Parts: sequence; structure tokens; C-alpha cells
Amino acid sequence: MAETWFVVVVSLYLAALFKSFLNLILLFASSSSSSSSSSSKKLPPGPPAVPVIGSFLCSRPILRHLRDQHGPILTLRIGSRPTIFIGAHSTAHRALVQNGAIFSDRPKALPASRLITSNQHNVSSAAYGPTWRLLRRNLTSEVLHPSRVRSYSRARKWVLSVLIRRLLDSGGAAVKVVDHFQHAMFCLLVLMCFGDKLDEEQINEIEAVQRHLMLSLNRFSILNFWPSLGKILFRRRWNELIRIRRNQYRVLIPLIKARQEVVQQRRRKEKIIKADGDDEQENKTREDKEEEGVVAYVDTLVDLELPNEKRKLNDDEIVSLCSEFLNGGTDSTSTALQWVMANLVKYPRVQAKLYEEITSIVGPPPQPQQSKTSELDTAIREQDLQKMPYLKAVVLEGLRRHPPFHFVLPHTVMEDAELEGYMVPKSSTVNFMVAEMGWDPKVWEEPMEFKPERFLDGNGHGMNGVVDITGSREIKMMPFGAGRRICPGSGLALLHLELFVANLVWYLEWKAVDGDEVDLSEKEEFAVVMKNPLRAHVCPRAASATATCS
Repeated sequence: MAETWFVVVVSLYLAALFKSFLNLILLFASSSSSSSSSSSKKLPPGPPAVPVIGSFLCSRPILRHLRDQHGPILTLRIGSRPTIFIGAHSTAHRALVQNGAIFSDRPKALPASRLITSNQHNVSSAAYGPTWRLLRRNLTSEVLHPSRVRSYSRARKWVLSVLIRRLLDSGGAAVKVVDHFQHAMFCLLVLMCFGDKLDEEQINEIEAVQRHLMLSLNRFSILNFWPSLGKILFRRRWNELIRIRRNQYRVLIPLIKARQEVVQQRRRKEKIIKADGDDEQENKTREDKEEEGVVAYVDTLVDLELPNEKRKLNDDEIVSLCSEFLNGGTDSTSTALQWVMANLVKYPRVQAKLYEEITSIVGPPPQPQQSKTSELDTAIREQDLQKMPYLKAVVLEGLRRHPPFHFVLPHTVMEDAELEGYMVPKSSTVNFMVAEMGWDPKVWEEPMEFKPERFLDGNGHGMNGVVDITGSREIKMMPFGAGRRICPGSGLALLHLELFVANLVWYLEWKAVDGDEVDLSEKEEFAVVMKNPLRAHVCPRAASATATCS
């Protein structure tokens, strides 16, 4: 029996290999015939096509070597279509901003991704068109609009209280901070998604299914290899992916249904209030009104109607959108926060300068409360952040030096396009090398050094938009992407990073563990994280006269 399966697997592999060769021959034929008419029709340069192992060339060190060898725009032959990698600022701006309509599509989802995105019915993977516009507009106008973001200020203060209490529970011992950062960000995103402060057990259950799915994605990439037979050959792995998805569905659907009922109850109350007058509304406390005024992400999805299909979202699609919301706001932000705090521990001078700026604006910190349930008496207000240019510089330098993702999500061109004199064929995949742009010595002096001062003018003030991370004027760094597909949550991410860094430095002193130097080596998980997670001593600044932080 084992020998039979071995013969079957080898035969399928050889058939797939032969198919790859045929596709490459057709690709070479089409590219050579098009290039013969004009030199501008050539694909960007790249290494010779090597079937099957082409995808292994996509690691960042190899791509960096290929970029040095072939230039900032290069081609890899992966499968039947070329994959273009762009590592030049001006070329990225030309593609994403000046020719945004052509370069804003997404590749068709592979089988495993199709399952967890409900056939690309979410913001990040949807094809460029009416469905994507609807989903993105709903997210940006109903949840991420500045007025909506302000409505969650009490939630942010609550999460900060939880985080600082958890850090102080260490009693001065070294703390592995990444788990605390992830939990805090996840608590905040859960509240924004479902509108309620869930208990610890519920939050942990949601977090477990979300992380299980995200950290397992690489294991399921093999399912995309010849999908029609993959479901037979890799049946157990397919069944595992389906089980993970069903488990996610089991955990999220009750929360979605509960929130949908809240929306219906709210509408019924509004009808009664309109019919009977406003006495009930006037008798409510300010806190009650604030709680009722908070709109959760699920609330905005209840009546959303897909334009092409003329129907409302089904449960599976709402699960995919909620999953995207939770993961998109948790891993990237908590990863960036850990990188920033790691550099503040590694470079005490930077931390001291930041603390000096903060206290010059808001004064010294109060003594953190010892209660396990109460919120902080005082926290740095969000409006105070606008007066702290060095804080903004520290956050921007963290994003430049350690972008959580070294590539933006792949783009696909909607028609043949010309870029830097090369042909980018219709439906080819285009990737943008975020980390390489942020580390380019032609743009950034000493790019591998952590120097927040590069984002300040000569007087220590902010550079007033000279470094535009949206990329609308030019691209020098693009941690959130650029153009029409720029991350819609970039403003919220910057607010969370600035608010959390400011309060963590204001309340707590951060010091390295003796004999355990901060290691800035990287490893790739869902995001690019610290290979050796940050461990630090933290202690209350207000207690520094009577306690030691060692």
C-alpha cells in the first residue's frame, strides 16, 4: 500500500513539474514575442526561471541580494505568471499613486485563503471594484472616522489600566512584554468589534482561535499546490483547516448574533422614544449615553448590502470581516509596540529624552493605583499627544527601522502597464519591498541606526509632514502601504502606538535585564517579530524614590 502511494505521489509531482515547464515555455514565448516589437515590452530583469523552487526565492535576504544584482525592480518566475518585486521609492510611487487604478487589484485567492476570507469578501483581499469600495468605505466612515475613534477613548483608558496593572504585577522581576502587549491590543479590538467588555475567559477563547488560525497559515500553503488533487492527497490537512475555521465560527457567531440583537433593541427603543418624547433620554447619565453611542464594527455590518449580488452579508462573511478586523489591529500594532519599547530599553538616552518631553507637557506621573479593577486616575489625554513631536518621531522611527511587515499585501495589475521602461503584464503579481525602502542609504542617513531625531527639524520640532508616510506626495517609507490600497487603519494604529508608548514611558521606567542585552534580531511569523522577545524590568516612576528598578 505504501509503495502504491509513493508511486502516485511521484507521478503527480512529475506531472506538476511538466505542467510548470509548459507554462514557462508559453510565458517565455509570449514575453519574447512581445519584447521583439519594442524594448519597452521586456519584463524587468531577474534570475533564470527555476520551476518549483521559484517560491523559495521570495525570502527577504535572497530578494535583497537579487535587488542588488538586478536593480530595484525585478522579476521572479513563480508558476505560470511573473511576479514583480519593487524596491525603489520613486517606482513604488509611480505604480501605487500615479497609476493607482491599474495597480490596485488583488490576486485571485488560492484555495486555503479562499476558505478563510469567504471567497475574498473582506477589505484586504477583495478584488478592486464595487464590493471592495463598499467594505472599505464602511470601515473608514463608520468605525475609523475620527469621531468614532474618539468614542472609544474610555475603552483605550481601560485597556491601558489593564496593561499597566499586569506589568506591575511582576513585582520588579523581568517581564516578557509581548504577551501583555498582544493581550491589551486584542482586548481593545474585541471591544471595538463587538461593543462589549467581555470577560477574561471569553477574550482568551477568541484570542486562541484567532492566533491558531494565523500561525497555522504557512502549514496550509501546500493545499494550494494543484488544488483539485490536493484535497485528496492532503485530506487530513484540509480537514484540519476546516476544523479551525469551524472553531472560529463557533466562537464568533454567538457574539455576532448577540450584537445584532443589541442593534435591533436599540432601534426599537429609538422608535418608542420618538413616539413618547425624550424624557427617558434626558434621565440617563452621561456615561449611559456614551455607552449607547458607541458603535461596534458588527453594528455596521448588519444592513450592509453587496452591490453586485444585491444581498446582505451572510454569517460566514461577517465572521471573515470580524477576523480581519481583530487580526489587522492586533498583531501589527503589538509587534510595532514591542519594537519601539525594545529600542527604548536598548537606548536609555532616547527613553530619557522622551520622558522629559512628556513631563514637560503633562507633569510628573501619579502613583499607579493598586486596585485590580479600577482604571487609572490619570492617563495622558489623546489631545496632549499633538504637543509631543519627539514621541511621534520615536514611533515613526520604530516603523521605519522595524516595519511589522516587510512587504505589503500583493497587488495585481488590471491591464498591461509600463513601468520604468519595462512591461508589467496584465494579471501579474506585484510586491513592494517595504523594509528595503525604509533602509535605503540613498534616502536615509545611517539607515540601520535607531535615530528618532531624523524626524525632527533643527529646533526639535516635528517636520510638518516632510516625511509623508501616506505616500501621497512621495514615498520615503510605507509601513502601511500607499495609494488606494493603503491600510485603512493607519491613523488608528498611529494613535494607539503614540498613546501606549507615551503612557508606558510616563508611568513606568524600563531597564534592560542584567546580562541579557536587547537583541534586535528578527524572525517571521504572521508579522516580522523579535527573534528573542523583549524582557525588561519595569517599575513605577512615581515610586522611584523608594523602589528600585533592577
